[in-house]
Amino acid sequence: MSAVPATFDDGAATLVGGGPLLGDADFQYLRAFVLEHCGIALGEHKRQLVQGRLFRRLRALGLSNFGGYCELLRRDPQSELGELASAISTNVTAFFREAHHYDLLVNQLLPHWLHDKRREGDRLRIWSAGCSSGEEPYALAMVLAEALEQTGSRLDAKILATDLSPQALETARRGVYPLERISGISAERCRRWMLRGEGDYAGLACVHPRLRELVTIEPLNLLHPWPMRGPFDAIFCRNVVIYFDQPTKQRLFRRYAELLPPGGYLFLGHSESLHGINDEFELIGRTVYRKLG
Repeated sequence: MSAVPATFDDGAATLVGGGPLLGDADFQYLRAFVLEHCGIALGEHKRQLVQGRLFRRLRALGLSNFGGYCELLRRDPQSELGELASAISTNVTAFFREAHHYDLLVNQLLPHWLHDKRREGDRLRIWSAGCSSGEEPYALAMVLAEALEQTGSRLDAKILATDLSPQALETARRGVYPLERISGISAERCRRWMLRGEGDYAGLACVHPRLRELVTIEPLNLLHPWPMRGPFDAIFCRNVVIYFDQPTKQRLFRRYAELLPPGGYLFLGHSESLHGINDEFELIGRTVYRKLG
């Protein structure tokens, strides 16, 4: 006997294993909504993934079907946008991921910046765009704090960390991670920058208060207007644009270029490239670009 793919109750399609089916009309609406508000292009092959991940949101919101979820988005798009974007994207991050980027910072860029910005009133700004749960900006803060200490610099140095996902931002603000999540940090840096929990906090580590001083964490949709005006010395946008369609990538990189001075740096993820998308930058290393001019 062949399996029955769905049962029907009051006109709503339901999976045999529980949970509603994502029908054609609702999926097409979600595809258009996500493309407009997040710049993410969802192919037909993503339907099952979207159905599975958004089912958790339906349960959290007390909704019985995807039609009700789409109606919520129509009524108040902004209220659910962060949760939706978080559900359909994969937030994979780690401390010191793509270590060659940090090597470049430590060995070349930070020494140059700190030497060149000694004049009183100068400042250093780095943006972690798509900071996820905070590992990237806190890793940046570690190498920045070390460089400032080694040189005795009192430079006004800050890291801006932004993301669309409310859950990711909550984790980033807490700055508390399971011990297995800090495996990418060297033993020396762990001793210096991570506080190990005890008692009820056993198995957890918290970032040092000095790192919190250097990092400002804010919600931001990269497709919407940006409140900051820059300039930034470097922008890290790693493993973010892999979800975007080509026109969205082009617009985003133009906007990044506007916030970087000539000679400013843009860091992308290992599978990302500006080739054929933007000609305002030159490639100077593995997924490291410098603004021309």
